[in-house]
Amino acid sequence: MRVAVVGAVLMVSGCAREPAQEPSREPSWQDAAEESRGRSTSLGELPLVPGLSVAGTFAQKLERPTALGETTAVHVKLPPPANRQLSDSLVRVAGDPARPSVLFHSDTLARLGAIPASPGPDFFTLFARLPDSEVERRQENERRLASGELGPTSRESILFNGRHPVARYEGLPVNAAAFGWGEHVPVTSCPLLPASTQSQWERTLMIRDPAVVLDPARTWDPCTGAGTKGGVWTFAHLMRQMAQGSGARPEAFVLSWLSLWLNDFQSNGDTVPARRKMYDEVIAPWAAASGATSSLRLNPATTRWEVVLSRPLDLDIAPFRLLAIVNRIDLASSWDHADRQTDPGELRFLFGLTRPSPWGGGTEATCNLRPFTVIFEYGVPGEGCAQVVAWARQWALLGNIPSFNVAYKAQLTQMTQSVVLRGRAPGKGNDNALNQIRTNEAALAFPWELREFRLVDEHPVSGKDKPSDGLLRVHTMARTPDDATHDSEVDPDIDFFVRTQVKNGVELPVTVPTRCTANFTVPRKVRGRPFLGANSLVAKPTHWEGFSVDATDAAEVCARKEFSLNTCNGCHFKDTGTNDFSGMDNVAFTHVSPTSGIPARLSRFLTGGGPGFMYLVPDAQFGAQVASWPYADLQRRHQRLQELANCTLCGWVRGLDTGSLARMEALAGSVPLDVPPGAPEPALTVGPIRDVGVVKQLLELRQDFTAQPREVPLDFLQPPAALVH
Repeated sequence: MRVAVVGAVLMVSGCAREPAQEPSREPSWQDAAEESRGRSTSLGELPLVPGLSVAGTFAQKLERPTALGETTAVHVKLPPPANRQLSDSLVRVAGDPARPSVLFHSDTLARLGAIPASPGPDFFTLFARLPDSEVERRQENERRLASGELGPTSRESILFNGRHPVARYEGLPVNAAAFGWGEHVPVTSCPLLPASTQSQWERTLMIRDPAVVLDPARTWDPCTGAGTKGGVWTFAHLMRQMAQGSGARPEAFVLSWLSLWLNDFQSNGDTVPARRKMYDEVIAPWAAASGATSSLRLNPATTRWEVVLSRPLDLDIAPFRLLAIVNRIDLASSWDHADRQTDPGELRFLFGLTRPSPWGGGTEATCNLRPFTVIFEYGVPGEGCAQVVAWARQWALLGNIPSFNVAYKAQLTQMTQSVVLRGRAPGKGNDNALNQIRTNEAALAFPWELREFRLVDEHPVSGKDKPSDGLLRVHTMARTPDDATHDSEVDPDIDFFVRTQVKNGVELPVTVPTRCTANFTVPRKVRGRPFLGANSLVAKPTHWEGFSVDATDAAEVCARKEFSLNTCNGCHFKDTGTNDFSGMDNVAFTHVSPTSGIPARLSRFLTGGGPGFMYLVPDAQFGAQVASWPYADLQRRHQRLQELANCTLCGWVRGLDTGSLARMEALAGSVPLDVPPGAPEPALTVGPIRDVGVVKQLLELRQDFTAQPREVPLDFLQPPAALVH
């Protein structure tokens, strides 16, 4: 069972803001920077809790397989449903809304004789096929960790509630004998995990060492002209692979993408003004270095600005310098992608813009690093738990190589090429694994602006993506409102959405700041008005507020934080304290700095202040007097990577398809489907099932379910810590 309360319950009184005193002035982003100053403190200060208290999943071997061949009862401590009318339902339909799973109240199953025993009244049970070889693999991994074969280890793990470290605990070994006897076996982290160190982070999560990002055989440095043009980790290589199948040459593909800044565009009712300095800052200098003449002209036929070049851009000398290769396996099985099954998360390449003078042959001092990052975010090909574990093990093995030597770089090359080459993702746009490209810049104008681009057609009403070959297209921002029409502090739609939809998705009970997560989606419209934005400005706004959120209501404080933190604005400013650094001009509004040189500096939201530390950020709306939110994201990512590589049990679970849900509705009169707040309403009658007789009938009906079983981690119903950023 998860720890329910760690730390003090929110107790707030008299926290209303005082009226502004005359003379007043409009707050600036510098004021917001001062207000969100955080501090680092030791993770060792967190309370130590028993390992059994954090187990939210138990496995229990059945005396005999079910009619569907399932061998194991998987007991899950589900959070209270967002739909409160389902709170006493004896059946829950949960998980990925596209392929949900049916779970039965464990106490009820025990009374019906369907399972030997229930782990408790708060648990629900589903059935899985868990091969004995999975338990044996977990035990072998525990042995290897204990032997020191995989390097230094730590007995303590950090309990994260969402992205927040809240306690320390020791993981539990898997007792194969007890499992064979039919006892409840807790599924938690291993009793030992590879130690979380700076070198582990640098080799397995956020690779930014000069030996890699300036590797002369695989990268090309536009600052100095050193390296291999078109190397496998260059901007040119990634774009060449992406352009194949688009119908355009790579040079034209890239110019088309850069030209998207030259004209206003609109998506979901959000009109985004052009930033024509893209021509002055990027296109024209690049064209000149390519030996081309260039001009910017207004096409009278289309009334749109266009670039005219005497010859194509030389892709090999693109002014984008590699800053980091990033492993985001923590995004595996993200609920934000309902059209995908269990997948290995994302692989990211992060570049910074330069304007060297002269072009090539310069130095770090003359490189003229620009406040402009470009992130290629690829969905790692692969489906199913075994693929996730295999990808995790590849990264974990990289961490065992003691330096960035020939073997390390050869293995990393094989891994990255397996993702970025054309044809690795059949069915996606241009058969390329790209999920999206995101940019974050103030080089073209102030304030900082984030944009997103995909190889999909976005439906103008539903927003549903359809993979499509061709050029990169503008896409609405993930979970981020239109900041041009929604005021970040006094907008009624923001206030309504936070205090109803997001609040309904907050997992209860809430303890601020140690227990606060929410499951929700952000729709294209709220109360009939366009909501999602097509770009995101940072520093204006610095975060999102609900103007009538009650500072003494823990659920509302949590909902406000969860909503704002998962927007681009909040994630890149006040909700993460991303501005809180010495030398702020080098790191503001980014988590990986494009202007600090190589290796690029990281935000303390990521590092926590270093291994063993967490970073406390005052609540963006109410300040530290209400809550300071702790972060140590690289610690979290390290732990998740090692859990997947060493401690995950994979089983086969049969989900529900549309036909199965319809049969359930016909039998019970309703379906206890708990969709995330903000998601479209299902085309079914949603309601609880309280009749034990109906539960028995549904158990018998399971053998007629037509959905194919899918391979998932046994803890797949635990909400993800990270959503999109």
